[in-house]
Amino acid sequence: MLVCLLFFLSQQASKAASWNQVKWVVDGDTVILNDGQKVRYIGINAPELAHDDHSAEPFGEASKKFNALLVNRKKVRLEFDKERFDRYQRLLAYVFLKNAAFVNAEILSNGYAYLLKHRPNLKYDEILLQAQRSAMSAKKGIWQNWKENKNTLIGNKNSHRFHLRTCPYGQRIKPQNRIVFQKKWDAYWEGYAPAKRCMPVFEIPGN
Repeated sequence: MLVCLLFFLSQQASKAASWNQVKWVVDGDTVILNDGQKVRYIGINAPELAHDDHSAEPFGEASKKFNALLVNRKKVRLEFDKERFDRYQRLLAYVFLKNAAFVNAEILSNGYAYLLKHRPNLKYDEILLQAQRSAMSAKKGIWQNWKENKNTLIGNKNSHRFHLRTCPYGQRIKPQNRIVFQKKWDAYWEGYAPAKRCMPVFEIPGN
């Protein structure tokens, strides 16, 4: 059902779509087009590669390779949401291939990124959440070898970010916007992502 819906949406949108070619792949959620424009995939966050004095995060290289396998040197269709650019002037987009594959969802469903909701760009959040749940259930990529530490987490219903119970930013969340999780797995399953100010380093999620 999900595949059929994606195919229908892609076919309808592609009738009036312009196509762009990917020049090279930056990492698991970012590419550069032939015209030099940098594109950041909406709704996902992939582990970082090694840069400056920071070592690569777990699955960073694997995520980039998978993204390259999907889109490198290929024609892609970009679909936009409420915001066109992020603060770094990267183009924010949902990316589709000519075979109707939804790249953002493919990366999630294979476990090479996690869902990162960002208002107001929520057009395909339910589809992306189902893609992540598929990877979690199959223990693919970042979800394999899961290890869960007991730790109460506080989620923000507005931002869909979760914090450690001891995080001062989490403690500031208004009661009506607060949701408590007993496991990271549960927070990810509901579409929440870690707050970087509280958990700045990407890790295998269960650790």
